[in-house]
Amino acid sequence: MQQQWRKSITTLAFVLLGLGAAGVWAQAPSTPLALKPDAPDRYVVVPGDTLWSIAQRYTDSPWRWSELWNLNKDEIKNPNRIYPGNIIVLDRARGKLAVDESTVKMSPRVRAESTAKVAIPSIPPSIIEPFLTRPLVVEADGLEQAPTVVAAEDARVILEAGNRAFVRGIGDSKETSWFVYRRGGPLVDPETKTTLGFEAIFLGTANVERPGEPAVIRVSTATREIGLGDKLVPAGKPTVPDYAPHAPTTTVSGQIMSIYGGTSEAGGQSVITINRGAANGIELGHVLALYRPGAAVMEAGKSITDASGRHILPNERYGLVFVFRVFDRVSYGLVMNLSKPVRVQDLVQNP
Repeated sequence: MQQQWRKSITTLAFVLLGLGAAGVWAQAPSTPLALKPDAPDRYVVVPGDTLWSIAQRYTDSPWRWSELWNLNKDEIKNPNRIYPGNIIVLDRARGKLAVDESTVKMSPRVRAESTAKVAIPSIPPSIIEPFLTRPLVVEADGLEQAPTVVAAEDARVILEAGNRAFVRGIGDSKETSWFVYRRGGPLVDPETKTTLGFEAIFLGTANVERPGEPAVIRVSTATREIGLGDKLVPAGKPTVPDYAPHAPTTTVSGQIMSIYGGTSEAGGQSVITINRGAANGIELGHVLALYRPGAAVMEAGKSITDASGRHILPNERYGLVFVFRVFDRVSYGLVMNLSKPVRVQDLVQNP
């Protein structure tokens, strides 16, 4: 039973693309990379830095991170592996960066905490961790066979943190921690109007107090109301993938299908869904530019019935998005740089 419903979840069908070093560093730049005039000659990496934030100290094109590097140590295989305490040195003559490990001086306290052994991430991990183990996209019947909340203690209809409930379908599973889900609305491609999948709405977490049929669970956290009929999926430990920001090597053109949380407009560091995935060449770490479609305007003095006076303004670029999870036909991205709010049906293209 467990294997049947596990296989039905699209999570098992999507392709998460790991980035080999050769794939990341093989991009051919289209224009010369420009360094910021105030880029530091030396910078000491500190806990809390990300590849993105460091790249932005040196250039306005952080997705071209790898082009900044002139690696001078055999043991530094790629700029994915940068640690707090490393000193980044800028060679202005060649427009390259290097890590000068010979001059790193970590304090005894930092050395004792081993923070220098934890590589800095590409983007802030605290924002994307909740999305890394959850099945965000399911097929129409993807949760049908998952364990189901069938009753609640004291005949409750709505469950909150601390409440107990009875679940059918857990059986003798050794899993003790579970996510609670409900199938959400369809993810409709704005271009083709076809349904690419359904969002899985995260409701909270629960722990098994007594296995069996039915099993007894206790709700640990509830981000939304949990009720009878809601589904359980095993919780996994989030692992932030090891990838660096980079531009696609092929042409990408898509649209924003939704903004996580159900809003139609959002600001920086919001999570968006894109109608392009692994089947379209999207990879983990891809950086895409956000564009607002050009508005239709009427030329002054022209009649609204005169087609010659009707014009479409150019698309306006206003931000960047970092792809952190990839399914077959859908991707999730973190909005990074913005000059205006991001909207549903805005465009995503090569940066």
